[in-house]
Amino acid sequence: MIVVSGLAKHYGPKTLFEGVQLQLNPGHRYGLVGANGSGKTTFLKILAGDEAADAGSISFGKQLRLGVLRQDQFAADDERILSVAMRGDAEVFAALEELDALARGEAPAAGGAEELAERMASLNEVLARLDGYTLESRARETLVGLGIPAEALEQPLRTLSGGFKLRVLLAQVLVGRPDVLLLDEPTNHLDILSIRWLERFLQGYAGCALVISHDRRFLDAVSTRTLDVDYETITEYAGNYTQFLVEKASTRERKEAEIARAERQIAQKRAFVERFGAKATKARQAQSRLKQIEKIEVAELAQSSRRAPNFSFQQERPSGKDVLAVEAVSKAYGDKRVLEGVGFQVRRGERVAIIGANGIGKSTLLKILVGRLQPDSGSYEWGINTKVSYFAQDHHELLSDPKTTPLEYVWEICPMEPTTYVRGQLGRMLFSGSEVDKPVSTLSGGEAARVVFARIAVERPNVLILDEPTNHLDLETIDALAEALQSYEGTLLFVSHDRHFVGRLATRIIDLRADGLHDFPGTYEDYLARDGDDHLDVEAVVLKAKREAQASKGREDGQLSWEERKRRENRRKALPKQRDRLLAEIDAAEKEKAEIDARFAEPGFFERTSPEEVAALQRRQEELDAIAERTMAEWEAVETELAEFEAEA
Repeated sequence: MIVVSGLAKHYGPKTLFEGVQLQLNPGHRYGLVGANGSGKTTFLKILAGDEAADAGSISFGKQLRLGVLRQDQFAADDERILSVAMRGDAEVFAALEELDALARGEAPAAGGAEELAERMASLNEVLARLDGYTLESRARETLVGLGIPAEALEQPLRTLSGGFKLRVLLAQVLVGRPDVLLLDEPTNHLDILSIRWLERFLQGYAGCALVISHDRRFLDAVSTRTLDVDYETITEYAGNYTQFLVEKASTRERKEAEIARAERQIAQKRAFVERFGAKATKARQAQSRLKQIEKIEVAELAQSSRRAPNFSFQQERPSGKDVLAVEAVSKAYGDKRVLEGVGFQVRRGERVAIIGANGIGKSTLLKILVGRLQPDSGSYEWGINTKVSYFAQDHHELLSDPKTTPLEYVWEICPMEPTTYVRGQLGRMLFSGSEVDKPVSTLSGGEAARVVFARIAVERPNVLILDEPTNHLDLETIDALAEALQSYEGTLLFVSHDRHFVGRLATRIIDLRADGLHDFPGTYEDYLARDGDDHLDVEAVVLKAKREAQASKGREDGQLSWEERKRRENRRKALPKQRDRLLAEIDAAEKEKAEIDARFAEPGFFERTSPEEVAALQRRQEELDAIAERTMAEWEAVETELAEFEAEA
């Protein structure tokens, strides 16, 4: 348990929050939400001990272990990836390292063989007590679950890109099995499959987790409580992000109604005093009304820190009906081929989401289409009257001159317009006064993104190409952007790992997979209903294709080795037992869930049961849901494998 009492933090004259009173309990996952700059990351840093509060205190339970996702990804660049993740369980990793050194004779114990044996026995006791012998397998499972290829785990960390290094650091935190998880934007740089894996992990996590994320669907799937950083404090709400929005709006409406009611009472009593105050027969009643007015308290409605830009995207003129034709485009980086024979057409008014696992070539494809990269082979052609605007994933690359200001950057493409017009466009993106004259190098990621969108609005394109446009934006800004794009009458091609954003916008899905391009005319929800999301795991797709090819070749050539035939026979015999075990686990989970539902349905249950026990039962239901979902997936895989064996017989 963590108890926060009277916590406050200020930066100069700006108050982030003050008077914060919270109790953070195990078994709950808290979504930490608020506008950019409201203090979410600062609050996590204070909890982690990386920053000091200006007032108040934080009390931690005894021997509480914190797991914090920090951005120090280059500290272990030369260490192998697997070891970096294993370091998350520091005590076990140190014991394993020492035991290995002693066994190799690299760190002989003082005193000779007897002391050496005693020390090794002591280390083995530590590993047995802490379940240390599973550390490597746990680290491997976590890394692969987060999308790190199994064959890369022995390579040094420096061989990975920045996004994949962050995945390794996230794995390190999770492997440590902390009592409290502090995760700041953990879904950044994850593809959709890895986000789903992280969701399932957190849903089964028994400790206390605090998560900052701009991914609304992720917050809805993970959080059981919501901490709202607004009105210069932090307020706790029950439920996930969507439930929080409803409750917060309802609370605001109640406060507005209370203020309006108080103001009406005051107005009525003042009207009475003004009308009858001069009459002797009513003087006593008028004085009574004045005293009543003095006693009425009119609460002041606090100003929210949440502000959303006013996005608007208009076309200068419509394009032709045929917007884009892509023919057999291929691209490689050295020996790594990311695009192979990609071809498709786009018609006017379509909103096309390009999805796929990280590294599959989504951003590369967009850069080719806007002329920032040349394909190795193939071609593309834009249709008649197309005018294209581009938002880069690393949008700072569009702000190439660090000394330029937002005003200069936008005015550059409309030099005939007055400065008031440009300031107005930037004002819609929440820039005011001297903020438009700051160098772009000083802007935050969210501010830089809003400057680029201001310029795009002035360009008035009929085709928008957006690469991860929601990165660095807060949830209110993402909602405002999605709403504007829904109203946009031009054509949209975009890449995003934000499933809620994709679900709101896409009218067509182009899925880049290891086995080629898959084109689906329809919404993202329809697409998932048909295909699910397992196809996004590049490694799994490639491995499955290799196995199928090898199995097919072996059957054709009759060249399966004795070892392979023996392995397959053992596997065939083991599958029925595994299937029965999984079915029993599913039945047990469903039975326990039904028993909890029955208790909830008993008359008077909630009146005679403590809130703590109700919360514990609800958490158990969530755990049972996760168990049932995971076990059902395993059972389906076993049934598929059994069917394949029966087909071969």
